[in-house]
Amino acid sequence: MRFVNKVAVITGAGRNVGEGISAALVAEGALVAMVDNNQDRLNSAVERVFKAGSGSAKPFICDVSSSEDVQRMVAEVVGSFGRIDYLVNNVAVTDRGVTVLDLAEEEWDRVLNVTLRSVFLCTKYAGRQMVQQGEGGAIVNIGSTSGYHARGNATAYSAAKAGTLHVTKSIALQLGPHKIRVNSVSPNKVGSPVGMDEEPPGRPRKNVVGRGAVPEDIANSVLFLLSDQASFITGIDLLVDGGATVAMSMD
Repeated sequence: MRFVNKVAVITGAGRNVGEGISAALVAEGALVAMVDNNQDRLNSAVERVFKAGSGSAKPFICDVSSSEDVQRMVAEVVGSFGRIDYLVNNVAVTDRGVTVLDLAEEEWDRVLNVTLRSVFLCTKYAGRQMVQQGEGGAIVNIGSTSGYHARGNATAYSAAKAGTLHVTKSIALQLGPHKIRVNSVSPNKVGSPVGMDEEPPGRPRKNVVGRGAVPEDIANSVLFLLSDQASFITGIDLLVDGGATVAMSMD
């Protein structure tokens, strides 16, 4: 097992991809701080993840768009586990169904704050802890194919995910001297849509592989990038989209 007694912080851990990443880490012996803003959802996810393997998981409630809340959460994680080795910035919300002409400014701010500002805040404060420990670490930011391609119905989300891809490169450059690697993973339509608990029946998916993605697909890629097997990889985005980006280019 690659992550025995290693401490990982996962945001948006109460559902879908975040829960899947948490479960995969626990299965390999990690101590996982599962972060979400919904207590009931988070408690249910932690209970399921606990059954995944030899590691353990604890719930941490946090508004990841708030500097004060993120600082408190990081302090609580360190108080519980003693350290932080890994961070996965997974949490996201999206706008839907309107163009820029009708998108409310409050909705733009909400999506950018949760989806992109959270990457900045969690990396800043968890990163400080990693630097203080002096033993390196790894960060994976969850991007999206929406960061590569124009979306007619998700203006703010596309902007936030494009920002995530570029800030990943800047952070990798800045944290490299501290032996902290920073990469991103970009999925396409994994499980239930962002912000929804259930997947709509008949949700269209077009890719080369010919099936829909599941959280385990993303978790496997994230664990690779966190692990020592990726010790020479930093500043890259790994598309885990079943070839959806290729399929888009064929239209």
